[in-house]
Amino acid sequence: MQRTETPETTYLRDYKTPEYFIDKVDLQFELDDKATVVTSHLEVRANPEMKEIENNLILHGQDLKLESISLDGKVLDWTRYIVTDKNLIITNVPEKFSLEIKTTINPEANTLLQGLYKSQGNFTTQCEAEGFRRITYFLDRPDIMAKYTTTIIADQKKYPILLSNGNLIDKGQIGEKHWIKWEDPFKKPSYLYALVAGDFDYIEDFYLTKSGRRITLQIYAEKGYGDRCAHAMQALKKSMKWDEDNYGRECDLDMYKIVAVSDFNAGAMENKGLNIFNAKYILATPETATDSDYLEVEATIGHEYFHNWTGNRITCRDWFQLSLKEGLTTFREQSFVEDISSVASRINDVFTLRNRQFIEDAGPLSHPVQPQSYIEIDNFYTTTVYKKGAEIYRMLQTTLGKDLFRKGMDLYFERHDGQAVTIEDFVKAMEDASKLDLSQFLLWFHQAGTPVIDVEDEYNEEKQTYTLKIKQSCPPTPGQPDKKPLAIPVRMGLLDEKGTSIPLFVNGSKSAVSEKVLLLKQPIEEFHFDHITSKPTPSLLRHFSAPVKLNYAYSDKDLQLLAKHDSDLFNRWDASRKYVSKFLLALIADYQQKKVLNISKEFIDTFHSFLNTKIDDLEILSLMISLPTETELANQMTVVDVDAICAVRKFVSSTLAQEFRSVFHALYDEYNLINTTEKSSSGQVQSKESGKHSMKNICLDYLMKLDDPDIRNLTMQQFMQSLGVNMTDNMAAFNVLMDSESKERTDALEGFYNKWHHDPQVMDFWFEAQAASRAPDNFSNVKKLLEHKDFDIKNPNKLFSLIGPWTRNLTSFHAASGEGYRFLADLILKMDTINSKSAADLVVPFTKWKRYDEGRQKLMCAELHRILQQKGLSTNVYEMVSKSLEIPTVKLEKSDVKDIVATEMKPAPSEISADAAKEDGKAEQKSDIAATMAKAISATSLVEKEKSAFAKTKHQKDAPNPYLKPTLYGLSIVGGAALAAYSIFRLASGSTPKPVGSVLRSFKKM
Repeated sequence: MQRTETPETTYLRDYKTPEYFIDKVDLQFELDDKATVVTSHLEVRANPEMKEIENNLILHGQDLKLESISLDGKVLDWTRYIVTDKNLIITNVPEKFSLEIKTTINPEANTLLQGLYKSQGNFTTQCEAEGFRRITYFLDRPDIMAKYTTTIIADQKKYPILLSNGNLIDKGQIGEKHWIKWEDPFKKPSYLYALVAGDFDYIEDFYLTKSGRRITLQIYAEKGYGDRCAHAMQALKKSMKWDEDNYGRECDLDMYKIVAVSDFNAGAMENKGLNIFNAKYILATPETATDSDYLEVEATIGHEYFHNWTGNRITCRDWFQLSLKEGLTTFREQSFVEDISSVASRINDVFTLRNRQFIEDAGPLSHPVQPQSYIEIDNFYTTTVYKKGAEIYRMLQTTLGKDLFRKGMDLYFERHDGQAVTIEDFVKAMEDASKLDLSQFLLWFHQAGTPVIDVEDEYNEEKQTYTLKIKQSCPPTPGQPDKKPLAIPVRMGLLDEKGTSIPLFVNGSKSAVSEKVLLLKQPIEEFHFDHITSKPTPSLLRHFSAPVKLNYAYSDKDLQLLAKHDSDLFNRWDASRKYVSKFLLALIADYQQKKVLNISKEFIDTFHSFLNTKIDDLEILSLMISLPTETELANQMTVVDVDAICAVRKFVSSTLAQEFRSVFHALYDEYNLINTTEKSSSGQVQSKESGKHSMKNICLDYLMKLDDPDIRNLTMQQFMQSLGVNMTDNMAAFNVLMDSESKERTDALEGFYNKWHHDPQVMDFWFEAQAASRAPDNFSNVKKLLEHKDFDIKNPNKLFSLIGPWTRNLTSFHAASGEGYRFLADLILKMDTINSKSAADLVVPFTKWKRYDEGRQKLMCAELHRILQQKGLSTNVYEMVSKSLEIPTVKLEKSDVKDIVATEMKPAPSEISADAAKEDGKAEQKSDIAATMAKAISATSLVEKEKSAFAKTKHQKDAPNPYLKPTLYGLSIVGGAALAAYSIFRLASGSTPKPVGSVLRSFKKM
């Protein structure tokens, strides 16, 4: 979205219920590459609860060509409506009416991938958050819920498949074209609307619900990819069963359809009954997808399916409630994946939270899970809203217990089905079901920042008592200097010196438990444990029961004990990670002080004990023996030292490889189950083998640090044997070869390309591996790849497969010269003219500029300022950059507004209705009068008269609708002049002018 000179901010405090509702929407699409005609028939009524209402309907619309408007069957005279770049304002509407609007759009030119667009020969929509307004004029806000029917007309040969939300109710032929009609029986907001048209492969199956209903399931993919949908179909069935078993929710439509497309801004979209997916999260076979890709498919399928109830049947009242659907559904998705896989999925979720969300919380883009304001809503689909939001719902379940949480969910579904609601509505349902006061939990939604819990303990040998003293705090964040104490559930246990679990008698309790959830509510609290015969080691924050930073003075011995014996597998991994990170950070300090790097015998012995740990879940064991990533280490430093991190990590990995060469080789041979033994009869990878893959390939990664010709030959052998057979093993070998400067690297690059250059999806791996390479020529290679014939900058998957890994490549992106920063800034500016959402996402690496040394800070800031000075910068990028630089939002001033009267008050010739166009000469005369009068009175007292009214609106104190847009603020500034001209203009046509103040007030209600 291109911004005006100074973009406006939308505030939660300004929310007002809609003045008008739309109950029914009947859409007709006549599909054409460059000129698709959209006819919408709307049943509109005034909100009966509004005591005072302006009889002006203000609809949202962008990049639309208005062809005609009819109200109750009568074509409107052009004096009855005003078209701006973001709105259609229809004056003097009755309390209840039918509205027909015909618009033309250009899907082929839509590189934003929002609204209706065409790519790869097919039509696709993406309407969340505000894409529907790019299809037709509408009240494009989530609290407008309507029933939709859709008729699609298209060339049958080019577009044999025509899909929309809901159930198929009719179809037919019109010459060489065919048409199909879909009806969604459930009310939904416009952001859940979907349409797809094209030539697809598809597979079909069915699911029988617990109540005995047979649901037809269809998964569509672009031509040639239908054979990669089988795993997704099984994942869909698993999701449907899991939701029935765990939440009692059945699929509510006769058909459930999924479409996989190549060009998509997001991972997937939960449109009612017609999910649209990025192909990356649907298509999977062993030869084209890794084990982690398989799990991502299951997670994403589950996420979008679970949205049917947490997002679709019950939706958000406004976008400030986004975590009500995304955070809650992410929690449900994570629970599902852990149930069907292992605790390793929980470890990966927390890894993302700590290394992305915690960093977001500590930076200039920190915001609450329920933000209070935004400039561009697309920028708030963040890890805070999704991942931290998920943790809040998890904490509620941990605190209430699964039974009470389920009771609260049932009440929430029963009470709010078919409604657009708030986070407070959800918490109230939980309160009513549990009979508990949960008001303190709401602070988690309202306060930004990552809480810190500091734990001290004391053991009294004489009384055999143990005390935990826990203090909670939260650092200041932008706009929130002072924090209130939160409700924090700390799941914990105690271990004796042998690692055996100690029975817990808490605060005088007569009965013992093996594990306890301590609920913190005050700034400082103490918990007492009786009958403790020796000083225990506390196992704190088990299963990561709260999204906090934990400070407890664990000794190396404590961490070793927890890593070997803790009954909580998450905490076993966490203890091992803390131990290794602690050691590496100490070496980084040595490196900075120019000391000789040495690895202690204790560290070698401890690492050896990790290798010998008896854990059935090999995924977890492989995570325990992997070193913290460069990014992970950087996130634990006050000032990031790029050179020190890379040097120390390389030194430690090489030393471990040398020390444990024979052990790594033996483990590699043990788990080297090549190719055919890993396939099931359905062609899917057996999930039990993924841990073996992980162990084998982490050993290979270590061995390759030896730079040994024999190891390179072994790696090349794995690469060749797995090429086109098993992508997990193939990418493991390919990735480590990319770090070497060898003939094998060149051969692997050529071999992978020759095998897969025809397959855009698989080629993403090729770009990604090269971008992540630690080879010295990385940066120059990335620049070349950006111009590669198989690279498509307009495709988000391609863009982020190359640029994402590169920006995480510390030595390349953060080169001291700043050339990496200049390159990224240039790319952001280029992308902003193509896809502003992708451009805004590219800004994220710059948001961490304060964490680097002074030289790099200056270089990054210089590029951020250069971006900000670009003319016509989108609101998406502007918001990300200005907040990164901590520039306050600027309100629109009178001097910033251009004279838009002549263009805004009179529709362009192409937008004038057929009836009005007949009087061209007369209309031209009226236009001249209006333009002349606008100029003549632009500096008169009439503008001054309206100044006080505008001042209130400018500060949004009396703006009842949060969707107020900058263009109409401009109208209100020059409102006196413009509307005086408009009044003369209407008098010249024989119409009675509306009072100036009345029309101006209607503008303020945008």
